[in-house]
Order: sequence, then C-alpha cells, then structure tokens
Amino acid sequence: MPPSLHGPGDRLPPLSRREALLRSGMGMGWLGAASLMESEARSAGPGPGAVIPMSLAPRPPHFAPRARAVIHLFANGGPSHLDTFDRKIALEKYAGQEVPGTLPTERRTGAALPSPFPFRRYGQSGLEISDLFPSVARHADRLLVVRSMHAEVPNHEPSLMLMNCGDSRLVRPAAGAWVTYGLGTENQNLPGFVAMCPGGYPIKGTENWRSAFLPGAFQGTYVDTNKQRVEELVEHVRHPFLQRDAQRRQFELTAALDRRHLAARPHDPQLEARLASMELAWRMQSEASEAFDISRESQHVRDRYGDDVQGRQMLIARRLVERGVRYVQVWHGAGQPWDSHDEIAKNHGRLAKECDRAIGALLDDLVGLGLLDSTLVFWGGEFGRTPTVELPMPGTEVKQISGRDHNHHGFTVWMAGGGVKGGTAYGATDELGFKAVENPVHVHDLQATILHLLGLDHTRLTFRHSGRDYRLTDVHGRVIADWLA
Repeated sequence: MPPSLHGPGDRLPPLSRREALLRSGMGMGWLGAASLMESEARSAGPGPGAVIPMSLAPRPPHFAPRARAVIHLFANGGPSHLDTFDRKIALEKYAGQEVPGTLPTERRTGAALPSPFPFRRYGQSGLEISDLFPSVARHADRLLVVRSMHAEVPNHEPSLMLMNCGDSRLVRPAAGAWVTYGLGTENQNLPGFVAMCPGGYPIKGTENWRSAFLPGAFQGTYVDTNKQRVEELVEHVRHPFLQRDAQRRQFELTAALDRRHLAARPHDPQLEARLASMELAWRMQSEASEAFDISRESQHVRDRYGDDVQGRQMLIARRLVERGVRYVQVWHGAGQPWDSHDEIAKNHGRLAKECDRAIGALLDDLVGLGLLDSTLVFWGGEFGRTPTVELPMPGTEVKQISGRDHNHHGFTVWMAGGGVKGGTAYGATDELGFKAVENPVHVHDLQATILHLLGLDHTRLTFRHSGRDYRLTDVHGRVIADWLA
C-alpha cells in the first residue's frame, strides 16, 4: 500500500514551474476577484468610498445647490427648433429653393422650408418665440434658451437613451435615478423619481427611466396619466378588503419576517430593493392618494391648467415637487410624437396647443408658490429637425412635402428656475438652423450642468459596476458656467 501523502512526515512531490503557475494562477485570480467584489460593494457617489445608499433618505450634495428638484418636460419625437425657439430669417430668403451646400440628413430632403409660425419678441429680454407657445412666452424673462444643442445620431432610440440615460447604445441608469442615488428625496412616503407618460410606454419603454445597475430603489415610478382616478393612477394604492388597522398589523408582521430573511442574506441588493419598494408602497397608501388627487385643487386652478391629459399631469408634477419629490419627468407625444415628417404646421400646432397652457400654468404656480428658484424646469426633445423639407420616399410614412426630417446636428432646449440665467439665449445654429456653430453644447454638457445646479459634481457621482466607475456623463461633459445665475 502506498504511504499517505498527508501522513506525518510525508512530503508532497515537487512541482514543476509550469504546474506551480497553473495551480497558483486561480488563487491569484480569486484574490483579484475578492478585491473587485469588495470594491463594487462601495461607491464613490456622494463621497469617496461611500457605502452604496439603498434608501431614498436625503443625502448631502457635494456643494451648495441652486436647485433641489427637477421637472423634465420631455417632448418626445424631436420638436422642430426652427418652428418654436430658433427663428431663421434665411429660410424665408431661400424658401422653395435648394439651400447652399449639402446637408447630411437621414432621408432625402429638398428645398428650404420656412416656418409657418410667426415669431415675436417677448419680455424685457426680447427673446424670440413662435406663436406656438404664447403661454410659455409670458415667462420669456425666466427662460434660458439653449439654441446650440447637438447629439450623436439622427435616430429616435439612441437619442432618447442619450438624453435620458447618458448613453446611446447600452442600458444605463436614467438621469432621475442618478439624481435620487446621489441626493435621495425629501419625502419618504413618495417615490423619489416619477415618470408620467400617458397611454403606455414610449420607444425604448422603461429603459427611459430604469435604474439599470444602480439599486432598484432609484428607478422611476411609471404613472399612466391617461387615467384619472387615483386608484387607477397608482395601482393598489388602497387595499380592496382590509381596513387600515388590520392592514397595518399585517404589514408589520410581514416586515418583521422580511428583516429576518434579509439578516441571513446580507448585501443582496435585489432583495434590499424589493423590501424597500414594499415599505414605500405601504407608506404611499396615504400620501400618494393625496398627492395625485388633483380634485383637491380649486376649480380655478384646474381650469388654468386645462381639463386634459397635459393639464392633469403638469398639475400633478407641481404637487409632487411641493411634497419633496426629487425628479419628475412629464412626457408629451409618447403616442403621437413631435415627429412631424409631414404636415408640420398641422401636427406641431396641435401638439403645442395640447401643452402650452399647462406649461404656462405650471410656471405661474411655481413662481407664485416661491418654488421656481429651487425647481429646475427643463423642456426639450431628443433632437431637432431639418431646415429643408422632407421628400416622400418608398417605405416611409411621408405623404406630403410639408414636414422636416430628424436633425441631431443642432436643436434647442430651454430651462427655467433652479439657478439658471433667465431671459437669455445661449449659442446659435448656422444661418439655416442646421448645425450648432456658436458655443455648441453636447447632451453630456447639459447633464453635467443640471447635476451641478443640484449640487452634484458629475465626475464624482459614480457607481462601480463590472470593474469600472460609471457616471451619467460617461467620461465626457463640462459644466456651462455661463448658464448659472
């Protein structure tokens, strides 16, 4: 019988150098993996090496903020800057003619198309705004109009992802998720990030407001504002059978069992996020019923916003930021987008009429309630549109020569409140309005500046995932100091 290799006095047979490297290589790999897993359990978010926050509890910003909340008015589909906030007289000069040079577009376009909408100057600032937005124009001296935005491609899906999540290709956390990850929220009985999109999901669906690799507690809460009753807006907001006291006892028992279950499984982010969402759902039963119930507003207020989808969701947005919700996204055009490839006069006219009064009322109320200074209101789409008319082509929906193609080379967004300079036009597109040529602003620059207004350094608001520190602005972005009041 051969002697035991593990008996007293026995020796292991010598290893060759090749065998030693093979056997120790896995051990070195596991040492590296252990270090990586330990570092991924921490974050460089609100402070270097800070433990990953799992709750929506308020957290201090990196520096003194100018704003505490954001209302993002998302004009889905790419509204035309040339028909709203960026007048181009040259289009009238070249109307019906081939424009100088060649404009790279997604599809075939033709002659210059002047705007069918008159522009007027408003306020002491004299900002030029088209007749599509008379209610917004009342607040011209509060608007920062950025006319030199540019994105990366002329397609909806990647441009939606870039504007909302900072990356045009891969699923990444939405801006609202990054903000609530960095700052938490001021009301623990409501979600920190709410996405109101009437009639169902837009292109790319929930990827527009998901938390991706951030803890699930920071994802956006979707609300279908086509619905009106609170019980339909917020599903399961009330228990169909149990009285409040009985439901409380049931919840307390379930919560105790959940905490015991979690104690045996520490550092499980998915489980922690699920339990946090259950606790939030319980707390929301009283707070959400009140916050989403616009019947509590006077008839006069409701009439100012309008008895329609946009009026209702703008009013809800105001009520949410009043109650400490950090980030509210209000979608317009998810079902019938601002994507006017033809009949731009008809389609843009209809869409602007749907939202202009409500946006004006929202700004009125934020001013009257003293909230505009601390609330950043931000309007825009994923890109703009061409100065030339789009031509009908086989396989497209274009039927008439009366619309504009996608244009990511130059477009407009505007902001109000939250520490930005009002009554200001920043940057410019070229003579025809095709490309940003004066002070060009990339979407990452916009995102970096919004975070700055909230007191967050976009280079420090990071999360370690798959061995790399990620951030909303990727490895790009700069704060535009000229926007700051």
